[in-house]
Amino acid sequence: MDSTVILEVALNGATTRARNPHVPRTPEEIAEQAIEAFDLGAAIAHNHNDEPMFTSDGVHAVEPYLQAWAPVLDRHPDALLYPTMAAGARDIPVRRRWAHVEELARRGLGGMTLVDPGSVNVGLTADGAAPEAAAPEPYQNSFADTEYMFARTAELGAAPSISIFEPGFLRTALTLHRHGRVPPGAIVKLYFADDLQFGLPPTPAALEAYLELLEPSGLPWSVAVLGGDVVGSGLAELAVRRGGHLRVGLEDFRDPAGATPSNRDLIEGALRVLDTTGATPATPARARATLGIR
Repeated sequence: MDSTVILEVALNGATTRARNPHVPRTPEEIAEQAIEAFDLGAAIAHNHNDEPMFTSDGVHAVEPYLQAWAPVLDRHPDALLYPTMAAGARDIPVRRRWAHVEELARRGLGGMTLVDPGSVNVGLTADGAAPEAAAPEPYQNSFADTEYMFARTAELGAAPSISIFEPGFLRTALTLHRHGRVPPGAIVKLYFADDLQFGLPPTPAALEAYLELLEPSGLPWSVAVLGGDVVGSGLAELAVRRGGHLRVGLEDFRDPAGATPSNRDLIEGALRVLDTTGATPATPARARATLGIR
């Protein structure tokens, strides 16, 4: 097993300051925490801006990403970065929803795009007196949308971060991979859910089910727990021992007891897992070499 692990930090997502005062929301704060993450040993950073995920027109602006990423790339030129995309925008073509991703890749910034190969209800929250929808509408991507995102990623010379919310997402991605439609450099992100009730829970059996599907492809993969704690659940250590990579960060983290760690705290927790397993964090340059990203 390769003992080098690609560590990703998902800096903010939809997490509000009311939930965690440490979350970075402005481009300046995002840049500062991304630089710190790369200094500590992360190889990939992912961020949202303050546009809501569920928008009526599906548009996310390029400019806040440029503001946040420029200082990061000045300090870490090999850093791997990728944005989010709008969800819930009905009858909005993928070309519009994904336009900012395409523009960042066209400029050669960050090295990665994101491809979400499927549709999902983002889930019910488990806590509280009664279940509550985590998002107002399904997150929807058709097969044609998925093929468009993969094709444009290849044409732009970028590498896809492939989000797996449900097993069907993975089967779609693997079918396209078998037919040569997934460009080089891809990494599969296995999203398990804890507080959010979708997909598979962060258990050994759930991980093994995904790995059974993945094994013939040889694609690299990482794990994250949305609405939970990938380290505290034990999934991080299990994944590293099985040859996988890790994603941590305030986008994903939630503690029922109300703990409010910083992104630095979560990265340091992941680094302790690597130390326990005898693994080392990949530099951005090493991560690029491992994934085959220019």
